[in-house]
Order: sequence, then structure tokens, then C-alpha cells
Amino acid sequence: MMAQIQKTRQFTLESWAEIQKVTWPDYPQLKNATLVIIVFVILVSMVIWLMDLSLRTIIGWVMGLFGA
Repeated sequence: MMAQIQKTRQFTLESWAEIQKVTWPDYPQLKNATLVIIVFVILVSMVIWLMDLSLRTIIGWVMGLFGA
């Protein structure tokens, strides 16, 4: 039991030391990254919407050929 507590304590101390090394982004970097992600999500959404629209049209056309 004592060994497990010691391992947990050591892990916590090492984790805290690693967190201290992290360089957090400043506000302009954060704003820029957020803008890039929003634009990317909008573009991917548009591509998926266009694919859905075109496949729906093609499937409707094919189904119309066979009288369905």
C-alpha cells in the first residue's frame, strides 16, 4: 500500500513539473487559432453539404429512371 502511495505522489510531482514547462498561448495566438478552426469547420461543413446535395440529386435521378 505504501509503495502505491509513493508511486502516486511521484507521478503527481512529475506531472506538476511538466505542466510548469508548458508555454500557454497568448490572446492573439488563441484568437488566430480559434478563427482558423471556425473557418475550417465551415469549409468542411460546406463540402459535406455539397456532397449530400449532389448524391441526393443523382440518386433521385437514377430512381426516376426506374420509376421509383
